[in-house]
Amino acid sequence: MSFFKNRTVLGIICIILSLFICFAVVPSFNNSASQKTQIIRVTSDIRAGEMITENMLQTVEVGAFNLPNNVVRDTDTVVGRFATADLTIGDYIINTKLSDTPAAVNAYLYNLDGSKHAISVTVRSLATGLSGMLMPGDVVSVIAPDYKKMGLTVIPPELQFVEVIAVTANSGNDARSSSDSRDDENDRELPATVTLLVRPEQANILVHLEADGKLHIALVYRGMSESAALFIEAQDIIIDGIYYPPEDEDSDVDESEINFHMEESDV
Repeated sequence: MSFFKNRTVLGIICIILSLFICFAVVPSFNNSASQKTQIIRVTSDIRAGEMITENMLQTVEVGAFNLPNNVVRDTDTVVGRFATADLTIGDYIINTKLSDTPAAVNAYLYNLDGSKHAISVTVRSLATGLSGMLMPGDVVSVIAPDYKKMGLTVIPPELQFVEVIAVTANSGNDARSSSDSRDDENDRELPATVTLLVRPEQANILVHLEADGKLHIALVYRGMSESAALFIEAQDIIIDGIYYPPEDEDSDVDESEINFHMEESDV
């Protein structure tokens, strides 16, 4: 212990440590801090779920010190993928904010195969859109007041069972369901449009109803997707019977076949 109480010895030790820090630690730190690397930076705002294209990105050189290990450095690993979070101009991209598949919020737009269309209709009042309670996956009927100017309110046979695939607010974002207790009631956005998955024959009717500004949406079924599919299958049978009747049979739709499908749904 008397060795460490000697001021001369302590002074020498401090000098040695200082020299080590000056000539070993500090240069190493400065060298690390001065190193440069290339990263990918965002040049335009990208919304969550949006596909990233090359014109949204730029390659820039920045200091490598203290960068996250998973920061993206190559555009080839970004272009064609989907953002899982909102990105703003100047942000660099990390792997955790990328996905190979579109976000659930708009995945339906990437699953279209040409046989059906996604089409939106305006919710002109709270009542016409089921008081803001519609959800993706619902099966609805579209009611047409004064259908074809005949003075009658009817459900067109082509629109008895239609699948809802999105409910959108005025902001363009998906409207939050009123049944989601996690959302502050004051922050909840009410629906402005409802997007439906339809065949071309149905889309033509919806366009006319939208132009007339007269339609009302009624909920038919909410529940298991397997059961919902039976409603859509029954709707397809109705449309086929109207537009593509068998040449060697009566053109009327086979109601017994439709009823059979509906009974299978157990809803």
